[in-house]
Amino acid sequence: MSDLKPGSRWRSAVCDTEVAVIRPPRSSLSLQCGGQPMVAVNAERPVGVQLAPDHAQGASLGKRYEDEGSGIEVLCTKAGAGSLAVDGTPLIIKAAKRLPSSD
Repeated sequence: MSDLKPGSRWRSAVCDTEVAVIRPPRSSLSLQCGGQPMVAVNAERPVGVQLAPDHAQGASLGKRYEDEGSGIEVLCTKAGAGSLAVDGTPLIIKAAKRLPSSD
């Protein structure tokens, strides 16, 4: 998927999950959800694909997911049953930054 540009929107082929790209990857890769490649939000979903049981941990609305190796960061804009991955490597929820003390 070379179209993973900042602001581009993608949806799962197997569940309700939708994401927006915050930071693109450093190289071409496959953004996946539920074990299947994601499709552009306005594209048709492929027929006959199913949610893989080992990729069904879910995606949470409003959470940012990242992969440090590829540099990609996405924001979940619609929650779903599938878990997010790039080239088979699960994305992790980005930790919140600690704010400095105001003392």
